[in-house]
This record gives sequence, C-alpha cells and structure tokens, in this order.
Amino acid sequence: MSLALSPVLRDLLEGWLTHERAIKGASGATVAAYGADVGGFLVFQAEHLGGNATPAALRRLGPREMRAWMAGQRARGVGARSLARRLSAVKGFYKWWAERDGFDASAILSMRAPKHQRRLPRPLTEEGASDMIASVGEQDARDWVSARDVAVVTLLYGCGLRVSEALGLDGGLIPLPEALRIRGKGGKDRDLPVLPAARAAVDRYAALCPHDLSPGTPLFRGIRGGALGPRAVARVMEKARLQLGLPASATPHAMRHSFATHLLNAGGDLRAIQDLLGHASLSTTQAYTAVDSTRLLEVYAAAHPSARKRP
Repeated sequence: MSLALSPVLRDLLEGWLTHERAIKGASGATVAAYGADVGGFLVFQAEHLGGNATPAALRRLGPREMRAWMAGQRARGVGARSLARRLSAVKGFYKWWAERDGFDASAILSMRAPKHQRRLPRPLTEEGASDMIASVGEQDARDWVSARDVAVVTLLYGCGLRVSEALGLDGGLIPLPEALRIRGKGGKDRDLPVLPAARAAVDRYAALCPHDLSPGTPLFRGIRGGALGPRAVARVMEKARLQLGLPASATPHAMRHSFATHLLNAGGDLRAIQDLLGHASLSTTQAYTAVDSTRLLEVYAAAHPSARKRP
C-alpha cells in the first residue's frame, strides 16, 4: 500500500519501520504487518484529504479523520480485534514521528480502540497434552519425521516455546543442553531449563534425521532438507487432534498455554512463569492462565499480605 504514497511519506514510513526493526528488535513478519497497517492508513488519509497528504497535513489529523478511517475499516469487514491492532500500529508510528519532529500527536494517540471480546486461551489437560504428543508421533510412517514432530511438540509443551522459537533453534545445539537461551519477541533473551524428556526427544530426532545438522543450519528440517515451517507443525497437530477428538483450539500455541497453566496448577510462581514465557507484562501471563481463576486466587491469597487471614 505504501507504493501509492509520495516519496516523502514512503521515506517517513520506512524510517519508522527501520527504527522498529533495529532499535526495538521487531521481527520481519511484525515489520511487514506494521508497514501494511500504517501504509494503508496513510493511503486512506491521502484519499480522504483529497490528495493533499503532505506531512504537514497528516500532522494535523484530528478525531474526525481518525473516525472516518475506523469507519472505513469496519465497512470493509475488518473486525474489532484487527482494527485495534491497526490502530496500535498507527499510534506507534505517530508517537515516533512526533518525538522525532516535535509536534503534538495527542489527537491520534488518544483515540480509543473498539471494544472486542477477549479470547481466553484454552490449554489442554495434562492427559490431553500427553496424548497429543503421542498421537503426533503416529502421523507419519517415516521414523525421522515422526521423531521430528514429537520433538517439536515436546519442546512447545515442555519448555513453553513459541513455534517460531522452536523452529528457529540451531543444529549446533545437538546434543541439547540442560538449559537454552532463547531470543524471543523484541529481541529479549531468556534462559529456559530443558526437561530430560525434551532432550531425549530432540536427541532421538537428531539421530534419525537424514540431513546434516551442523552449526549454522536449522535444527528442524522439512522433507527436502529446508527449514521446517510452522504450517507443517499446525497440520500434524490438526490430524492428531481430529483423531483424539480434541477441540479446534488444540493448536501448537495451545501447548504453550498448557505449559503455563500446568506449571501454575503444580504450585509454580506466576512471576517465574512470566520469565519462562518471556512476557513483558504479568497481565499477559495471567491471560495465559485465566482459565484457572481458582488457582490464581490461591496464589494471590498466599502471596499478598492484605489477602492473608489474620489470626
């Protein structure tokens, strides 16, 4: 969309995307999404302003122009959640621009996103997670592929990894150590203990894999030897959940939710789980475990002085 913008606005947008990539450590996918969201916003405003989309005109945008854009998005069928994400990207762009060029962007930064119903995560039960790992290993007749799929899903559940983090592991990690340093969102590193079952699953895959797993190459490989993609992991889990009669929410990301919830149920500290997941905010970790509100209340009662019963 940014191709329809003037060279000045394209350069401005690229400057912000470069900032997000270099300073904030945003991933390539995130930067691409930001570019599409903000580029679309700027194109809309260019048309809305009758072609007078100069930087000066865009700095003067107010609530009327913002509401027009939001209404246009909804008319195109953009849902409340997606619109909230796009508004967040626009605000990020304007915050950076205002700080760089010294103008007041409060009219845009104060816009409120449409309300949307929060989707609570749906972790599997402990038995469901165990069955999922076992069933994933039965989906392919090739031993090395079966071992690979088990290893990936075991890491998701046993370490709470994001799919992208698991698939980003390097072949030089074999044999898998007792602790992994993972670079997550925003370029933040975190150290994770690796359970013996996860190490054993990865080691078995590595022993069977027909491709060279040397340092600097992807640990998890596709059939032809290229890097394994997230869609392949989603597909094998989809087959497994259908066989097990599990709901559609039994996705790769649900294994990460399950990791967090099962740790909490076993007495894990919420802030320690936050560190393991790599969340910047404790509220995000609470959302991962919100399905077990009883346990959260127990943690609160045990840890918060004002909640403790006095003798």
